[in-house]
Amino acid sequence: MRRWNGWGDESISVPLPKGATEFLAQAIGKPTPLPDARLEDVLTKVPPSRLPDHPLIIKDPEQRIRHARGQSFPDWLALHSGNIGTFPDGVVFSEDSQQVRKLLAFAKTNGIAVIPYGGGTSVVGHINPQKDDRPILTINMGRMNRLLDLDEQSLLATFGAGAAGPDIEAQLRAHSYTLGHYPQSFEYSTLGGWVATRSSGQQSLYYGRIERLFAGGTLETPEGTVRLPPFPASAAGPDLRDMVLGSEGRLGILTEVIVRIQPLPQRESFHVLFFPDWQTGLERVRCALRTGLRLSMLRLSNHTETRTFLNLGGGKITVSILEKLLSFKGAKEEKCMLTFAVSGTKRLHKQTLRDAFRLFRPSAGKAINRILGGKWAENRFRSAYLRNTLWEMGYGIDTLETATTWDQVDHLMVGIEKAIYSAFSAEGQKCLVFSHLSHLYPQGSSIYTTYLFPVASTYEQTFRQWARAKDAASRVIVAQGATISHHHGIGTDHRPYLVYEKSRLGVDAIASLCKHFDPQGIMNPGKLVE
Repeated sequence: MRRWNGWGDESISVPLPKGATEFLAQAIGKPTPLPDARLEDVLTKVPPSRLPDHPLIIKDPEQRIRHARGQSFPDWLALHSGNIGTFPDGVVFSEDSQQVRKLLAFAKTNGIAVIPYGGGTSVVGHINPQKDDRPILTINMGRMNRLLDLDEQSLLATFGAGAAGPDIEAQLRAHSYTLGHYPQSFEYSTLGGWVATRSSGQQSLYYGRIERLFAGGTLETPEGTVRLPPFPASAAGPDLRDMVLGSEGRLGILTEVIVRIQPLPQRESFHVLFFPDWQTGLERVRCALRTGLRLSMLRLSNHTETRTFLNLGGGKITVSILEKLLSFKGAKEEKCMLTFAVSGTKRLHKQTLRDAFRLFRPSAGKAINRILGGKWAENRFRSAYLRNTLWEMGYGIDTLETATTWDQVDHLMVGIEKAIYSAFSAEGQKCLVFSHLSHLYPQGSSIYTTYLFPVASTYEQTFRQWARAKDAASRVIVAQGATISHHHGIGTDHRPYLVYEKSRLGVDAIASLCKHFDPQGIMNPGKLVE
């Protein structure tokens, strides 16, 4: 059973070792947890549904609660406090494209706002109902999760858009293929959601971002059906697939998605090394990109994230031994952790690994790199559950990400972290801020920043502190000409900053496109653009 007010399956918990608790208390203080609302009490706040009766619409209050919010920090505060605000008036679990088409016609006729719902993992407000005079219907795509067609000759697979990461990989692996798209939300996020938000998986260096994997599909809009053929290439004007990528449900609902697949790699391994300092690591990873080293994943943590990762991941004795070993090899106080993966044929894997160790000199940890890398791979989707653990202790945690060119990476990362520190210190609050380069390109990199802080004495004050930090960091991002989102999308949280990236003319063009396919504005209102 999914948690109604947290991350993941309620039967799974990831405790912190004692040393980690002491590390956090020393770094940012020992917090006092906020009281959690009970589901039974929140159920009493759900208003009567405004939707007309329909055989597919479920008006059950608990389902409406479970579809009211995603996983952003404001969503967490709303769910844990019980002050959710606006609820969908009903939920439908759609079965196929025809059913979605009929539901959109029903919504159009009756003036109903429609929210597409994949895995509910959005961290920027994609699935949240906005206050609206119209009834709100959420369409859950989770039952549309089957492999509908496998074209092995063309290396194309067609899935229902509600297929989550494990659904996709299990069905493809049965035929010895993979998509290779692994966002941290892999356990629950869906293929349709990946396309609609321009997602990026952890191993995108090898498999590609979703725009490279997305080959075509079917889009159901209030004005009709749009078929997107999986051409390998076309010069027939603007590509309509680009129109759908990142559209966040404003044009319609993706019901079927065609993706480019590839055979399962014969070998795949994960590794962790440590550079003596940030600049050494930065120069080495840029060299790896310039030389075309065929890694499937490459991420570089700054020294604060490295220190935090080690302290949260192991007991005091283990961390002490590891620190001494790394220090002996030259990776001391300013050490930075490199995590990388190699995927491919046996021959390619062997050669790439040999080239990587040669290129990543000087670095420490080669003797234990597979152990640490294996631990990282084992926990890469479980680490999201730490959010529940930290919340129960009284800590809030959030992330933000951007991307920029190499000449701006250093300056921007420092600027983002300083902005967050300043926002909290202005209120006399401590926080812990750290970053890593999560997706790297020859021209630049994404920057993924995490900030961890004790919750305030009330939910309202905690939200205000978060909002100040989020806004301060976002203003630094747009002021330096970086993108407001590398892979989380826009939703509502990033919408105020989109104009700085797209220009007013560009935002108006997006709004006009939405209006063309949805003249009445019933599709996911308030997201992406006004």
